[in-house]
Amino acid sequence: MANFAKPDVPRFAVEVYQNEFLPEGGREVNAIVTVTATGGGSLGGLPAHDGTAGTASAVALLVDCSGSMDHPSSKMRHARDATRTAVAALRDGTRFAVIAGTHVAREVYPGGGRLATADDRTREEAEQAVLRLRAGGGTAIGSWLRLAEQLLTSEPAGVRHGILLTDGRNEHETPEDLRGALDLCAGRFTCDARGVGTDWEVKEVTGIATSLLGSADIVADPAGLARDFRTMMESAMGKEVADVALRLWTPQGAEVTFVKQVAPSVTDLTARRSAAGPRSGDYPTGSWGDESRDYHVCVRVPAADVGREMLAARVSLVVPQPDGGATPVAQGLVRAVWTDDTAVSTSLNPQVAHYTGQAELARAIQDGLAARKAGDVDGATAKLGRAVQLAGASGHADTAKLLAKVVDVIDEANGTVRLKARVEDADEMTLDTRSTKTARLHHRPPAPRSGT
Repeated sequence: MANFAKPDVPRFAVEVYQNEFLPEGGREVNAIVTVTATGGGSLGGLPAHDGTAGTASAVALLVDCSGSMDHPSSKMRHARDATRTAVAALRDGTRFAVIAGTHVAREVYPGGGRLATADDRTREEAEQAVLRLRAGGGTAIGSWLRLAEQLLTSEPAGVRHGILLTDGRNEHETPEDLRGALDLCAGRFTCDARGVGTDWEVKEVTGIATSLLGSADIVADPAGLARDFRTMMESAMGKEVADVALRLWTPQGAEVTFVKQVAPSVTDLTARRSAAGPRSGDYPTGSWGDESRDYHVCVRVPAADVGREMLAARVSLVVPQPDGGATPVAQGLVRAVWTDDTAVSTSLNPQVAHYTGQAELARAIQDGLAARKAGDVDGATAKLGRAVQLAGASGHADTAKLLAKVVDVIDEANGTVRLKARVEDADEMTLDTRSTKTARLHHRPPAPRSGT
């Protein structure tokens, strides 16, 4: 483990958990990389990516105002209350805007293609503007995101973030329109997405959050929106470092098989790699506050004889700089050692085993719900039974409770379940939306190397 910030200032740290031992001819190296930001997640005096350390954050609130938000009318009322709660939680000096989303996007506050600066006066003005929001029209989420991107990038900002609420399906633009908007916004700002009620599409909302490196969740009861919006805004206000990347360098002959965030949720970053010099690639991690996240790195190395050692990968945390370069703020090493000790080479590192199971749990839930929706009773029973088994074995109590609302558990240890005849839409959508959320394993020090 290494970090490059001064010891008396806030810093990032990287820890690597792995079984570095491979059998003769073995090629696959797996490691869990834990990244922790302490002291608010700042860079210990290093400038932000735009060279303006301390530049205020910028936040856009995107509120669904389509006609369906009036059914029932309390939904729109709760959305207004939640948006006002979020505005009230804005820190002084934060740049912000409120967007009303229908089949078009409209600036609610401050207007004129600009951002306001949060203080007592502008917060009050914004809250009054939100009170005038009314439901009517269709849903074109891509247009909302495009306007947010335009506003958030209209001036320098330390961290750019969006909070998006919708209650329906994206019916007034094509999937390609939404995909194009997400491609435009990726790397420009992060975004948390929420679906309220049960008439929205899980894959759309989770797809937005995944693409923009934010969180996704369901708020089945609109009365819970204000509490959720307050929590999201407080989290956004805690982000202090933007555009941090996980950089992987691999030696000649080695290649990265995949890179996945595995805690607090599963997100596959493999396809998001961007070149960062010879044999190096960057994987985006978004904005950081005072927090810790885990990543699963898998590298394929050249086969070697017993007794050989090699550096399989160097993992660095880097922050872009104005000159186009990047400053490393922490580093960890992934190693490979070939041995003829079968007991050592076949031992699974607890961290790797845990998160491999968590990823399988997410897939089992998603595949099981898809099979259930398609009428494949046997397939759904098998997949959801496996999910019950994995949730129980990994101590993922929250997921186990959600599964119990979709299946009757007969034998948890063996994964024997029976599909419930009737399942509430909210229960099924909650399980689907939260399927990628993971339970962390308490970190233990890496096992000592053989012979030490």
